[in-house]
Amino acid sequence: MQDEYRTPAREGVHETEINRSRFLCALAPAATEEEAQAFVARVRKEHPTATHNCYAYVIGADASVQKASDDGEPGGTAGVPMLQMLTRREIRYAVAVVTRYYGGVKLGAGGLIRAYGGAVGEALDAIGTVTRRRFRIATVTVDHARAGKMENDLRATGRDVRDVRYGEAVAIEVGVPEADLERFTAWLADVSAGTAELELGGEAYG
Repeated sequence: MQDEYRTPAREGVHETEINRSRFLCALAPAATEEEAQAFVARVRKEHPTATHNCYAYVIGADASVQKASDDGEPGGTAGVPMLQMLTRREIRYAVAVVTRYYGGVKLGAGGLIRAYGGAVGEALDAIGTVTRRRFRIATVTVDHARAGKMENDLRATGRDVRDVRYGEAVAIEVGVPEADLERFTAWLADVSAGTAELELGGEAYG
């Protein structure tokens, strides 16, 4: 499993012009294939008069779902180079749609490959990416008397406090990188004088 991946920081559009053709790359994070397809459909609706609306998306931290479409451009000259740009940069959970308005000058296969791949690369640079790291979800259970200080200590040491639940005791959910588990367990025993309970849950990215 991937220890980390990158994804677009936000939804955005970047435009470039090559030999009088306009290339607009719409880029967005997408948690599921359905989200990616809905984004493609939305962009197509926004540009009904465009010559082409080519797309590529990668879903899954291990890139388990990959799709690309040339949308009428010569086979392999649009969707595939867009997809290659996403995977080469280790971009995951992302969708890119490049809308082309033809400007009257043919680019040839090589020119199209450079234009479509380049449009995605430029959009990634312009819009920016964020890195998501794999971690374990750990639940720390402490008594009410220690809970406030424990939560403050966790936040003060830069821990990712995700949830705090109050019941008979207080359960604090924390994201801990796999490599840091041993150190975290020792730290917890130290600050709680051995009174805190630690339960390890599933994996997530954040």
